Amino acid sequence: MTAPQPSEHPKANPVSNAEKKPENWTTGDEAMTGAQASYLKTLSEEAGQPDAYDTELTKAEASRRIDALQGETGRGG
Repeated sequence: MTAPQPSEHPKANPVSNAEKKPENWTTGDEAMTGAQASYLKTLSEEAGQPDAYDTELTKAEASRRIDALQGETGRGG
């Protein structure tokens, strides 16, 4: 006789809300984070588009620019 297998833990495969579109972020209108600024500056330089970096971007705007530049530079997933 074998012991019954425990059912999978309900949180083993949680549905993630981490992949929201930037326009749906509740904090999207806040200033971009330091990490975003640093990465955006690096990407804009690598892409040969220094004007893509702007210190006045919001979190959502920075995220969209990062996504676009990642495609151009081959970085990201």
